[in-house]
Amino acid sequence: MKKIEAIIKPFKLDDVKQALSDIGLQGMTITEVKGYGRQKGHTEIYRGAEYLVDFIPKIKIEIVVPDERMAQVIETIKKSAYTGKIGDGKIFVMSLEQVIRVRTGESGDAAI
Repeated sequence: MKKIEAIIKPFKLDDVKQALSDIGLQGMTITEVKGYGRQKGHTEIYRGAEYLVDFIPKIKIEIVVPDERMAQVIETIKKSAYTGKIGDGKIFVMSLEQVIRVRTGESGDAAI
């Protein structure tokens, strides 16, 4: 099993969610996060004063999938989150040792 974490631009969430739903993905966890990468924030002007926005709002999507679905899910996220501009995001993939569904006690792929 793999855990896929994707950091994307907030306005792309609906596109990514719909694309993952279209390929039959059943569940995901979404978190509003802030951070920066190469763009290192930006400056804005508010009431005549310029200030630095260090951390840019992003969305983190967490998905757990069987190994055989990993490539399809990654490709779907890449295509649906793409804008071609800096800050499109990152995708991280981690191996999971065990997944357990609390309500039923199922484990492994059955718990996903």
